Amino acid sequence: MESWNVFTRTSRIAYFSMEIGLAQDIPTYSGGLGVLAGDTIKSAADLNVPLVAITLASRKGYFAQSLDEEGVQHEAPVEGDISARMKPLPVRITVPIEGRAVSVAAWLYRNQSPAGGEVPVLFLDTALEENTEEDQTITDRLYGGEQRYRLKQEVVLGIGGVRILQALGFRIFQYHMNEGHAALLTIELLNQTRNVHAGSWMNTLDVDRKAVGKRCVFTTHTPVSAGHDRFEYTLVQEVLGDEVVPMEQLRQLGGDAELNMTTLALQLSRFVNGVAKKHGEVSREMFPGYEIHAITNGIHPLTWASAYMVSLFNRHISGWALQPELLVRVDNISDEEVWEAHQGAKAYLAQYIKEVTGQQLFLDVFTIGFARRVAAYKRNDLIFHDLERLLALGRGRLQLVFAGKAHPHDNDGKSLIQNIYTAAERLHGEITVIYLPNYSIDVAKHLIPGVDVWLNTPTRPLEASGTSGMKAALNGVPNFSVLDGWWIEGHIENITGWSIGEETSPDTSPEESNAADAEDMYKKLEDKILPLYYEDRAGWVRVMKNAIGKNAYYFNTHVMMRRYVTEAYLQR
Repeated sequence: MESWNVFTRTSRIAYFSMEIGLAQDIPTYSGGLGVLAGDTIKSAADLNVPLVAITLASRKGYFAQSLDEEGVQHEAPVEGDISARMKPLPVRITVPIEGRAVSVAAWLYRNQSPAGGEVPVLFLDTALEENTEEDQTITDRLYGGEQRYRLKQEVVLGIGGVRILQALGFRIFQYHMNEGHAALLTIELLNQTRNVHAGSWMNTLDVDRKAVGKRCVFTTHTPVSAGHDRFEYTLVQEVLGDEVVPMEQLRQLGGDAELNMTTLALQLSRFVNGVAKKHGEVSREMFPGYEIHAITNGIHPLTWASAYMVSLFNRHISGWALQPELLVRVDNISDEEVWEAHQGAKAYLAQYIKEVTGQQLFLDVFTIGFARRVAAYKRNDLIFHDLERLLALGRGRLQLVFAGKAHPHDNDGKSLIQNIYTAAERLHGEITVIYLPNYSIDVAKHLIPGVDVWLNTPTRPLEASGTSGMKAALNGVPNFSVLDGWWIEGHIENITGWSIGEETSPDTSPEESNAADAEDMYKKLEDKILPLYYEDRAGWVRVMKNAIGKNAYYFNTHVMMRRYVTEAYLQR
């Protein structure tokens, strides 16, 4: 095996992400942001994009979810052995935290493409003997603890990430911040630029900002105000002190009232983008005065196609995995083969459900899938808005499979899971409702390809992108979704799937919006979707093929990465 030094011979783009989801047994992700980062890295390897990724070695992961009989969520640490898949690197740096020099080491994971490309991923780790017992736990838990813990993690990621790259000899020509968690890397770059100019912060700040901005790209992922990290300056002073940056200058860059990591990244990035066209518009409204572009997210084709679809595509569309645009040729595949592949994935899901929950999924019954983070704005339980109406249209003809975790501190999200359990009990014997615990990469790979339609019901315009729907489309599973995020771009009514509800005015109450969207959902299920599924197999398979040939061919990380290269990385 070649030494890690092989990766330092080429100038690279440094891709910073608080979480990265590469595989089930590397528990360094919580959901969509991390899985997107993992898919980005895989496509970079496929396309030979010179990338190096930086994240935290979250040894205890996000959390393992278990659910009791009433749907109450219980959390436990995920004990992952990072040494099983990574190699330690022979370099350590320090970062200033609460007046201490905290040591940071790195582990190397080599993400290899079947096409021969390779992307190094560095996992930063503070679990070192020379650190205090408290400091050893900084990189333990993904999004764990309170504000002080989070800020310490962001110091390690942003400042520590830049320093470890330099200590290892990497030559970086662009720094890409995947969300604001890594925004402190801009402060580290400012410091280094200031040292080159040998000037004071006050005298060189404007010049240095321009120099740093030329090297930075920032992707914002959330249209929800609460999703942007903010820290009180009293806390920032206690954690960072004045060693890194004087507070007066930090206020100029990160906001006067509090340190807003998104503002900091916006101020010091040459290129900024949202993750769907709609999200770009929303982001420009949230942060007026900044030029914010839109590069729609994607998914890694070979990772998310079921084994049944991989086999099907390999037989009929040679080269699809590295050139997913070839999926437009899906019409060359017979309806029978597409249906057979899907039913194979459905049987695989049924077997998994039986093993995990003991419940039975019927292969001849129309199955709706819904899996994502459980949060109030995602309205995970909207389909149960009117149980009598749902029973009238779905008795004996419908089954539902759910999955998703609520953040440990999100009591509203936890209540949504209990609502689903309550509805399942009331529908027992009439409509099967299954909740798969501990949503993860592995659960998603079983669930998404095996359902018949993929449901998504966010409150507009709070869905930034929604990549689970792209994974469904790749597997011939049509989307049935509120027009938000990527679905605005992928939706062609009755062709690639179906929309839910109409655009509402700002004066519409949540109760009115919920009622209207639920009614439209029920009406389309009753009048369009269920009749098509049960009475017109050829018509249904046509929609399945369209999901592949009109959605999956474009909404993937190969297309996304090519756009980043041409629109962000190479535009100096």
